[in-house]
Amino acid sequence: MKVIGVKPKKYDNIQYYLCEDYRVTVGYNVIVETPLGLEFAKVLVLYRNGEKNTEGLNEVVRVASFADLTRHNQNLEREEEAKKTFVENAKKFKLEMKLINVRFLFDASKIIFYFTAEGRVDFREFVKDLAMKYRVRIELRQIGVRDETKMVGGIGICGRKLCCCSVLDDFKGSSINMAKEQNLSLNPTKISGSCGRLMCCLEYENEGYAEINRTLPRVYDIVKTEDGEGTVIGINSLKKLVKVSFIKHQKDDEPTTLVKEFKGDEVKVVKKGAAQTEENLDELKKLEDKNEQ
Repeated sequence: MKVIGVKPKKYDNIQYYLCEDYRVTVGYNVIVETPLGLEFAKVLVLYRNGEKNTEGLNEVVRVASFADLTRHNQNLEREEEAKKTFVENAKKFKLEMKLINVRFLFDASKIIFYFTAEGRVDFREFVKDLAMKYRVRIELRQIGVRDETKMVGGIGICGRKLCCCSVLDDFKGSSINMAKEQNLSLNPTKISGSCGRLMCCLEYENEGYAEINRTLPRVYDIVKTEDGEGTVIGINSLKKLVKVSFIKHQKDDEPTTLVKEFKGDEVKVVKKGAAQTEENLDELKKLEDKNEQ
């Protein structure tokens, strides 16, 4: 049983279909029936017998012909024209709407406009005007900043293509606690993605860091070492090292501070330290609230 994974649009999640009656491979174009309607899509993944669960999967409608490709290219041109029409009509009706993308279904039975706005928008008259122009079903979808970023794309601070428009099918749940677990800077500008929400990649290695950190003390804990008791001022989770600060008192001298690193199993917690405080706590709270929206 052969299964293929396709994407009608680059910002779509991969969708899977049975393909028994046609010989296709990665890179082929096919026509498929999606929840939105009939669409033109490119094959990105190919599974052979037993490699993918086939339960509930629909069959591919057909392999795309030259005529299908021509029609698809015409639809792409019409999408560009529709973007201009949308912007002009939004000004005409004085609606504060930012157009993100336009989607023509393959058979042109429906046009979907994706937009963002500060609040709810009454676009009933606006839709009627568009429907009179195109004589097809019109759908307007208000999307959030995460979906906007996924559609627009971009490069992350890592220098690679954004995860949301390359490797992720669904948005994962990231939290400030994940950044703390990985000893990352709690500066909101450094742990936020292009969308202004917490970076999706905070979730990738969090489980591993959490497992390691369970065996290590926390910053500000008081620990006992071979050099006496000191305060933990830093953790290197990957190397399982603990940085400890000691205050040494010399006769007739001012107290001096000594900092030394130990392996995690060379220290023992004797007193839990106070919770770490952040100067930008208010900003972090706002960021976490936005992330949940």
